[in-house]
Amino acid sequence: MLNIEGFFFILEKNLKKNRFMKNIIILMFLLLGIQSCDTEDVLPGVSVELESETISEDNGLVVVTATLNGSVSTDITIPLQFSGIADINSDYSVSSNNISINSGSTTGSVTISAIQDNEIESPEEILIDLIANSDYLLSSNSQLVLTLLDDDTDTDGDGTPDSEDNCPLVTGVIENNGCPWLGFIINEVLYDPPAGIAGDANGDGTRHPHEDGFIEFYNSGLEIDMSGYTVSDTSQLRHTFPSGSIIPSNRVLVLFGGGNPSGDFGTSIIQTASEGTLNMNNAGDLMTISDPSGNTFLTFDIEPLSNNPDESYTRSPDITGETFEQHSSIATANGALFTPGHKLDGTDF
Repeated sequence: MLNIEGFFFILEKNLKKNRFMKNIIILMFLLLGIQSCDTEDVLPGVSVELESETISEDNGLVVVTATLNGSVSTDITIPLQFSGIADINSDYSVSSNNISINSGSTTGSVTISAIQDNEIESPEEILIDLIANSDYLLSSNSQLVLTLLDDDTDTDGDGTPDSEDNCPLVTGVIENNGCPWLGFIINEVLYDPPAGIAGDANGDGTRHPHEDGFIEFYNSGLEIDMSGYTVSDTSQLRHTFPSGSIIPSNRVLVLFGGGNPSGDFGTSIIQTASEGTLNMNNAGDLMTISDPSGNTFLTFDIEPLSNNPDESYTRSPDITGETFEQHSSIATANGALFTPGHKLDGTDF
């Protein structure tokens, strides 16, 4: 750009004899504030980009990078402001709220990290606003949009993620860990223990045809006090639940025929028949559970399961299965003949 001195050099050739005109022109330039300039007066340009426009909740990371159009002699700080549906420090975290570019360098960055949770969520937006200041010019959009993608699955669509759903294939309720409220049910029955030590279901070191038989009750309902309830077959009383027989929601009670149960039964409540045996007759027997007033509370017909399988019969899947199947025939049982106090795969309820 032509400066005043250069302009006057030209004027000197044309205005040597007109001093008045020259003074007028000088005054005009001074009033207009026209002066010389150079490239140091131009601010550096900054472009900011996202490494990716999406980030996964499953340990996802995305880098935000700022790039100058040339190196600078002083440090530059670019403030960032985060907003949007996703909540910072709840859904994601950031390594810094500022991108710093050191003198002599042309780039700087910060990292956005997703935070894992077990909530079923729709995609959530993270808005990143770039705050301008007098140290640089933004040469890209002043707002970036990053979409946080949920990694939780909900196979049965009941609002409980599979990772927390005790019944992932059956529609239930969140309040019951994804299972439906089914009340007090029988989940597994063993009336014909296998021969030899393999039939020692109660874990006391001895196989007994009656003592190792068991009924596994599951309380898929609110806490229930079974004190004074009874279990009978078609011929006589077999068990009276003692005082204090309180079964919390989603807990198991295993009733063995007898012996000294000492195996691994997880978190289950363990009792033995008060009359010394359950004596479930596979030729045809109806087990009846009654309340203290004698009203029928639950019944179970043994007769349909009468082929002497040397293993238990169980619901498949646990709790929600509508029919009883031979235990070892179910793939998730991995060949086990029974699992009192545990699910088919041997894990706790």
